[in-house]
Amino acid sequence: MDFMRTIVTICMMILVVVGPTTMASRPFPFDVHPEKVCCPPHSHCCNVPFPHEPEEDEVWEAPATEEDDTIDGGKHASRKDGVRFDGCKKRDKGTLRTKRNFFFVKWHAFDPIRALFHIRISDQSFNDTGIMQAPVAPKNRLEFLNTRPPPNYVAGLGRGATGFTTRSDIGPARAAPDLPDRSAAAVGAAGPSGVGRGRGKGPGEEEEEEEAEDKGYDENQKFDEFEGNDVGLFASAEYDEEDKEADAVWDEIDKRMDSRRKDRREARLKEEIEKYRASNPKITEQFADLKRKLVTLSAAEWDSIPEIGDYSLRNKKKRFESFVPVPDTLLEKARQEKEHVTALDPKSRAVGGTETPWSQTPDLTAVGEGRGTVLSLKLDRLSDSVSGLTVVDPKGYLTDLKSMKITSDAEISDIKKARLLLKSVIQTNPKHPPGWIAAARLEEVAGKIQTARELIKKGCEECPKNEDVWIEACRLSNPDEAKAVIARGVKAIPNSVKLWMQAAKLEHDDASKSRVLRKGLENIPDSVRLWKAVVELANEEDAKLLLQRAVECCPLHVELWLALARLETYDAAKKVLNKAREKLPKEPAIWITAAKLEEANGNTTMVGKIIERGIRALQREGLEIDREAWMKEAEASERAGSVVTCNAIISNTIGIGVEEEDRKTTWVADAEECKKRGSIETARAIYAHALTVFLTKKSVWLKAAQLEKAHGTRESLDALLRKAVTYRPQAEVLWLMGAKEKWLAGDVPAARAILQEAYAAIPNSEEIWLAAFKLEFENNEPERARMLLAKARERGGTERVWMKSAIVERELGNVEEERKLLDEGLRLFPSFFKLWLMLGQLEERLERSTDARTAYESGLKHCPNSTPLWLSLASLEERLSGLGKVRAVLTTARKRNPQNPELWLAAVRVELRHGSKKEADNLMAKALQECPNSGILWAASIEMAPRPQRKTKSSDAYKKCEHDPHVIAAIGKLFWGDRKVDKARTWLNRAVTLAPDVGDFWGLLYKFELQHGSEEQREEVLRKCVVAEPKHGERWQVISKAVENSHQSVEAILKKLVVALGKEEKAAEENKH
Repeated sequence: MDFMRTIVTICMMILVVVGPTTMASRPFPFDVHPEKVCCPPHSHCCNVPFPHEPEEDEVWEAPATEEDDTIDGGKHASRKDGVRFDGCKKRDKGTLRTKRNFFFVKWHAFDPIRALFHIRISDQSFNDTGIMQAPVAPKNRLEFLNTRPPPNYVAGLGRGATGFTTRSDIGPARAAPDLPDRSAAAVGAAGPSGVGRGRGKGPGEEEEEEEAEDKGYDENQKFDEFEGNDVGLFASAEYDEEDKEADAVWDEIDKRMDSRRKDRREARLKEEIEKYRASNPKITEQFADLKRKLVTLSAAEWDSIPEIGDYSLRNKKKRFESFVPVPDTLLEKARQEKEHVTALDPKSRAVGGTETPWSQTPDLTAVGEGRGTVLSLKLDRLSDSVSGLTVVDPKGYLTDLKSMKITSDAEISDIKKARLLLKSVIQTNPKHPPGWIAAARLEEVAGKIQTARELIKKGCEECPKNEDVWIEACRLSNPDEAKAVIARGVKAIPNSVKLWMQAAKLEHDDASKSRVLRKGLENIPDSVRLWKAVVELANEEDAKLLLQRAVECCPLHVELWLALARLETYDAAKKVLNKAREKLPKEPAIWITAAKLEEANGNTTMVGKIIERGIRALQREGLEIDREAWMKEAEASERAGSVVTCNAIISNTIGIGVEEEDRKTTWVADAEECKKRGSIETARAIYAHALTVFLTKKSVWLKAAQLEKAHGTRESLDALLRKAVTYRPQAEVLWLMGAKEKWLAGDVPAARAILQEAYAAIPNSEEIWLAAFKLEFENNEPERARMLLAKARERGGTERVWMKSAIVERELGNVEEERKLLDEGLRLFPSFFKLWLMLGQLEERLERSTDARTAYESGLKHCPNSTPLWLSLASLEERLSGLGKVRAVLTTARKRNPQNPELWLAAVRVELRHGSKKEADNLMAKALQECPNSGILWAASIEMAPRPQRKTKSSDAYKKCEHDPHVIAAIGKLFWGDRKVDKARTWLNRAVTLAPDVGDFWGLLYKFELQHGSEEQREEVLRKCVVAEPKHGERWQVISKAVENSHQSVEAILKKLVVALGKEEKAAEENKH
């Protein structure tokens, strides 16, 4: 075997070096297949051993190119003797083998390296010693055509060319089944028609090929002309290193073949694509330059563009008009429409033909005409008599459409099936009530109401003791017959509460209903439902007598006892409740009702005792006290107006089942939940009880004070705060809240007195000093305010005291004193940026721009992270030096303070003020990249965007900042601009709810209500704004902190802000035009 491999290797080297010309003189022997052979490229696939050149009388097709899938391009070579040969397929990977006396060489007519040559050396080519024998001359090439084929041989079967039959061959008949013996020799004739070489695949071949693909080879493959039976032989062989090496060789050859013209092919493809795109540009590219110019068109120019007319009528030729007599068919059709029709379409009938009323034959033509007349009358009635417009209610119209019953064939089929099933049910089990009810309802749905009545009647006869059957029969019957049906039902089942209630419903007046119910109570005296129904129909006196009898018959139903107690007098009610407590010792509602009774009669001192006694009695009876349930009872008592009972329930049950360390948290949470549900008295009672336990807890006092401030009176709040500072004298916030409430009520002396008491309790509290200063300053007492601040500075006040002192001097117009205080404050607190800011503003008011710049720059040295200082310096530089300097200042500020949206927004606005729209857009894009969750930047980007893009921009902003008030307000302004009033009001209200401390949003909402709201809505906005007391906002602070507005109220500042917003809008409109 090693010697044979050596010989094969030498032969391959000779093939590569010598070439096809030398090999032509040394042909190898071939094993010629009976069908065809795969010849070397010189002879292009024929049955003549190579070398061979086409003769004059032979016709050959040109060899295929390298891109073809076969050696000769998948074409056939033909000879004039009529023999036809198929092309050879390419060899797949893994064919360079040396096993079993096979070797394969690639060959080409012009390139030996790429040649694809397929040679098979038969086993006889080697002798026993492994030496190749001399070549044997091939036999006659057409000898196999004259010999008898082997048994079961089918031409082309080995390569999958089995025959098949189509409908065009056999016509409408079915194809004959396949015969067991597919051999042509079995019958002494050729194979069946359509089965043979070149006629395609036979039946089932595609499924076999799919299975073969899964297996990796074809089990039925006998011989392949190009590959031989290599796959079949070696499919189960081991894949060794030689096979791997052969595959690698072929892979390298394929890669080399593919890379030869790859660059040229790709360049050519790219050039063709570019030529195509140049010659066939897109529509958007053709009109891109024209679309850009549309931006410059104004609204008037758009309106002046004329509408395009229909000019196609000019080119249309007039049709030839023919005037001929009316054909007789139309007259015949009109006559048929008018004739007397009495036949009904069976498919259109919902009931049987035997149910035709009065046994008359109706005139269907007249019926159709009548329907048309009624329809026209309805349409005339629904149309307006003046304008002719329809007045049909769309909702009612849709409801009418829903009520229309359209029975399809499928529904009829389902009804028939269901009818058969239910018929089987009631026949096999006639005592089954649901079967009768279902069958009756099915007939009702099918439109056969009489059949349904008959069925339910039979059901009542079969199941006389079932109340559901009688109720269904009553429902299906006529109103006159229903009473008789229900009478038979209560006679059959006298103890059925449902039947007696149904019988009462059939009566029309209260007296008849009461009579029926009393008759039912004679049969069922312990029915609570019947007692309640008859009591509801009776007057007060009769109801009292009925309830007295009811509690005797039903002593274990607390509702009856409580109803009787409510109708009795005070003394009688107490007796009734005592009897009820004896009958029902575990019922809490009796004790609660007793407490309400005492409260209603003014005996409030007994309410708490009754609740306390009731809880002990219930615990003795072994009843577990549920704190949540009793809290619900307290809320119910509050809703009923029994506030004392509510307080008693809370004070006796709020601590049950709560750990001592969790009491404060649990009680505060309970009170907040009650406040959310609107149970204010219950929450107040919880806080009152909590304050008896936690007398020194400032947070509990503060929560109770907030509740009183929101839902109580000024007197109750003052009383609570007085009590709070008694137990917590060191709580500054409680003193300040009390003083502020007195100030808001207009009682300034009382506020001074509270602050004096607070100063006595907390002498070193700066908050008390500043509150006293604010009280005097806001009430136009600057001298007293100055004295208080001077004392505070002497006691070592903080930077806030120095700032307030400078504000007072600025208010009084003492420039030198203000400068002195600022300089001294900056010496003590150089890192407090507000003092630097006030110094710069002082210099700007005095028009000392250089000193102002120096003040700002000095402040930035001490406070480099102060955004207001950077913005003030940028504003000053914009006025003094222009765009270039302010850009440099803001760039430095952004480097010192990254991710600062205020600085980015200031830079964008500077560019907009100087007309650099493109630069502003670029800065805004960078700002949103650095601060993607900044609401003020997204709101500004919405305003900057062109009008068609604002909706998209607002959607993106809302996704990023869903709960940011700036974005919410910007979206509200969009709706406002689009005249969507309700949506705009909703979004602006959301903005002020999210940020009540920002005055800009209140200004927008108030301006909106001035344009689109009512007087009540405007007053509501003003009231809420005064309560919120906004202190922040870009535009709000500019107005509120102005010297001339220092003592203005919130309402006055809000109105000035609305005026300023209107001026800004007008200026923006003028800049656009």
